[in-house]
Amino acid sequence: MLAIYRKEMRSYFINPIGYVYLGIYLVFSALLCCYMTLMAGTYDTTNYFFYLALSFIVLIPLLTMRLFAEERKLRTEQMLLTAPVSITGMVLGKYFAALTLFVSGALISTVNFIPLYVIANAESQASSVTLAHIGPVTGQIIGCFIAIVLLGAALIAVGTLISALTENQLSAAVITIGVIAAMVLLNVFNQLTDANGQPLIGSYVIRFIIDWVSVLSRYMIFSNGLLDWAALLYYVSIAFIFLFLTVRVYEKRRWG
Repeated sequence: MLAIYRKEMRSYFINPIGYVYLGIYLVFSALLCCYMTLMAGTYDTTNYFFYLALSFIVLIPLLTMRLFAEERKLRTEQMLLTAPVSITGMVLGKYFAALTLFVSGALISTVNFIPLYVIANAESQASSVTLAHIGPVTGQIIGCFIAIVLLGAALIAVGTLISALTENQLSAAVITIGVIAAMVLLNVFNQLTDANGQPLIGSYVIRFIIDWVSVLSRYMIFSNGLLDWAALLYYVSIAFIFLFLTVRVYEKRRWG
């Protein structure tokens, strides 16, 4: 697994995709943080993290589209299947490489909050009301950051499976965008109501299924600075299911 992991990490920076991903992520997150906090005159970072989560519809496919689709395009897939490594190790090596790049970008982007604390410190020293809370809520930032990492981990697993099922990177990217967009935005339908304030979707079963599939329905809990173990288990389960399916796809190819 470590050999596959190192190979994938090198390939992200031998090819421009790693630099492109980090560049887009860091520039977008910086502009978003500036617009949602400094320009809005607020220390509340909830909207920043929410719109950052929406950006994963496009960002995550950049990470995952090449994982397996490139192997099939370059005809190196058979070398992977015959290599002295388990299918599970191969899949996890590629997955953790993409996850490492994702988490690295998320960690680097935390520098966006430094101006908030600097400004808050200056305002606190200038304020005569010393008991008033001035500045960003650290607990909220940490909670949202954990949610972002969990959400990204789950969506990367989704993209990994799609890359394993497609034969070129463009197809993998387009399909992954569509699937992630559905998983992220489905919860909007549960919020729709009629003129009487009743849910537009009358069936409780359908609303429950939509709520389960929508990955944002559990994200908002973390914005209050709370660690929801049920939500954590949900994201881990999503990642496990899609990685398990990816392993099954390649086990079938190896022995099929």
